[in-house]
Amino acid sequence: MDHSTTDVLVLGSGIAGLSAALGAAREGASVTVATKATQPEGASTWWAQGGIAVARTAPRRFKEDIHTASSGTSDPEALDVLVQNADAAVRDVLIDTLEVDFDTGGDGASFDYGREAAHSEDRILHVDASTGKHIHEPFLNCLAAHDRVAIRGNTAAIDLLERDGAVHGALLKSGDEVRRLHAGATVLATGGIGALYGRSTNPAGATGDGIAMAHRAGATTTDMEFVQFHPTVCVADGDPFLVSEAVRGEGAVLRNAAGDRFMPAVHEDAELAPRDVVARAVEQEHKRTGRVVLDVSSFDFAETFPDLTAMCAEHGVDPSAGIPVVPAEHFLCGGVDVDTHGRASLDRLYAVGECARTGVHGANRLASTSLLEGLVWGLRAGTDATGTTVPPQPVSISTTGAGSPPPDEALRAAFERLQQAMDEHVGLRRTPDGLQQARHDIRSIRADVDAWMDPSARRGVHELRSACTGARLIAEAAAANETSVGCHYMERPDAPSAS
Repeated sequence: MDHSTTDVLVLGSGIAGLSAALGAAREGASVTVATKATQPEGASTWWAQGGIAVARTAPRRFKEDIHTASSGTSDPEALDVLVQNADAAVRDVLIDTLEVDFDTGGDGASFDYGREAAHSEDRILHVDASTGKHIHEPFLNCLAAHDRVAIRGNTAAIDLLERDGAVHGALLKSGDEVRRLHAGATVLATGGIGALYGRSTNPAGATGDGIAMAHRAGATTTDMEFVQFHPTVCVADGDPFLVSEAVRGEGAVLRNAAGDRFMPAVHEDAELAPRDVVARAVEQEHKRTGRVVLDVSSFDFAETFPDLTAMCAEHGVDPSAGIPVVPAEHFLCGGVDVDTHGRASLDRLYAVGECARTGVHGANRLASTSLLEGLVWGLRAGTDATGTTVPPQPVSISTTGAGSPPPDEALRAAFERLQQAMDEHVGLRRTPDGLQQARHDIRSIRADVDAWMDPSARRGVHELRSACTGARLIAEAAAANETSVGCHYMERPDAPSAS
């Protein structure tokens, strides 16, 4: 099979992958970014609304907020790395290099720092409620113009090239062509697992490819049971869109079908409680009363959030009548286990962003820390990944198989079966019997995938294989953890329901 080489291969084009590419290029390495996305919207970063949190003058309080939101499970060393590097990384990359035009206050000179749930102070840099795209597009343009960086769009990684405990690149698929790309170091930045669930804030391509490839190659994954659900996703016309936590930070409240505000009775921080608490409460009130809305009448919604106002209009929602919301899968707190420089358990393999488990988030992520984590770990991983040599001998991998291509209808049906199993049994509330059923269903779906599998199979088959692997890892980790903490909530049949 034909192959090419690069010093550093980055798989994924969100903020974490682009930061890794920038870090490596700054060190003089040749970098190839391979991404499934064919347009900015294909990466989760583009969809990020709230903003990016920074430490400002109170790093200790920032650490405490992250740790509290994690239910006391975040890793202290990882927290130190995040907080100590936060402001410098944002200043260096987003402000000085990309010149992101973050919102400013009335004087036009100082930043308009926002606040979201579980934050004890105003510390979030933002651009209206569409911060992600204002970061992502200039970042892509910056690297596209860099003479040491090559970006390959519409290119999916389908397997890592592993030999003797080290990763030497990846098998890439673009259209019908499958090629090996050998690299001195490989950085996974493939995003999350939202496509495993029927309702998610992630783009459709979030099938957990990086986690699945790393697992197949033998890398360690950790905390896979911690799947965070965002509590306020609008599905008025069946097409979900995220309603930023910043809206609740501005003063919006949650009401049930009877018009009653219910969060003060659930948590002392009410609507600004940690996401896992709010999401379960919204789900419970929706089941109990049939409807939950976000009441934005306490402030000028249109003036404060013009982008969200336009999105509501596009979906036929009148904010003055309350924005109907439900929980939806949002973020995976676990993933490929990495250290403070993004190094995985396999030599020459790194993971950053949502596919990585850095330890920062623990069992539950604090709002507006995902972009920051991707930026900080991306820069550190990219810098660390340089200096390794491309293997002198190509890593061989079989490209033939006995798989038979499935009909489109069968592939879609298999994905829907997987999403149904995850929605019913591995969602906001889990039971031992439900997790056992989910694992059975996932094995059955994977058997179908194996019959279709071939390196030359179309991308959807490879994505379903990744999705099945990720689903199995999540269900197995959930079944092995009998303690409810953060995003992982185990409900016992003989115990009363709790929010």
